[in-house]
Amino acid sequence: MNRTGLNCALSTPFDGKGAVDIPRLVSHARWVLDQGANGVTLFGTTGEGASIAIGERYAMLGALAGAGLDLKQRVIAGVSAASEADCLAQCRAAFEMDCRGLLLAPPFYFSGVSDEALFRFFAGLFEKLGGQLRDVLLYHIPGMTRVPLSIEFTRRLADAFPGVIAGVKDSAGDWAMTSRRLAELSDMQILIGDERQLARAVAAGGAGSICGLANVAPDLLLPLANEGKDDLRVHRMVDAILQFSFMPAIKALISERLGDPDWRVMRAPLDALSADEARGLAKVLADIRLARAA
Repeated sequence: MNRTGLNCALSTPFDGKGAVDIPRLVSHARWVLDQGANGVTLFGTTGEGASIAIGERYAMLGALAGAGLDLKQRVIAGVSAASEADCLAQCRAAFEMDCRGLLLAPPFYFSGVSDEALFRFFAGLFEKLGGQLRDVLLYHIPGMTRVPLSIEFTRRLADAFPGVIAGVKDSAGDWAMTSRRLAELSDMQILIGDERQLARAVAAGGAGSICGLANVAPDLLLPLANEGKDDLRVHRMVDAILQFSFMPAIKALISERLGDPDWRVMRAPLDALSADEARGLAKVLADIRLARAA
C-alpha cells in the first residue's frame, strides 16, 4: 500500500427505514473523490461501520465497483467486530471485493486486554485469512474500542507477519504517543484521525489521514495531508463540529450542502441532529471557510 494521502472516512446514508441508501452512497463517494481525495474508507467510525452487516458490506462495495470506482486503488474497508468469526467474515468480504486494504480495529467490548492476548487474537485471525492477507492498517481508537494498540504490540505483529501491516491509523488524539509512533514505526504509514494534528504529523513523516472532515471539506484538507501545510480553519471547523456528536454532525453538514434532509438519518441507536442544529452548524462552518487561511 503506497502513501495514503487524504482518504475520507465515508459517511453512510440510510433511508427512512434504516436501510443503506445505495444511490446516495455512490453519489457522495464520487463527490469526495472529485474534490481531490485520494480514496475513501467504508465502514469506519464516521460511517457507522460497527452497525453495518456483512450482506450490506458486499452490496455497498459492489455498488461502488459497479459505478466505476476502482476498489483496488481507491477503497479501504473498515473492520470492527467483537468475535473472531465476524471479524474474519468482514476481512474476507473486503478481500473478495478486491479492496485496497483493511482498516482493522481490535475486538471491542472487553477492556483491560493485554498485548499478549491481543496478539493471539490477531495472529489467529491472520492465520485463518492465509493467502488473502495483505495491506492491513491497524486502527488505534481506544475511545471507541476501549482497547489501545501499543507500539510494542504493533511491532511484534508486524515482525510476526512480514509485509502485512501497512501502518496504523491513530485516532486517539494523543500527540505524545503519535510522535512516538512516527519515530519508532517509521517503516510504516502513520495516518492521523484528528485533523487538528494532521499537518504536524505529515511534516514529521506521517503518511496522511483517514478522516471524517473529508466528507465536507476535502479541498481544505489536501494541503495538510499531502504537504504538511496547516490551516487554522480546519482546527476551528473540528472544534465547532465537536460541540455535537461527530457522526451525526458530519451527516448534518452533508445534508445542508445538498439541501437533502434525509442525509441526516442515523441508524439506531444513534440520534440525528435537528434541522435547526444542522443549519446552525453549517452556518458556522461556512463563516469559518470564508476566513483567511492561516
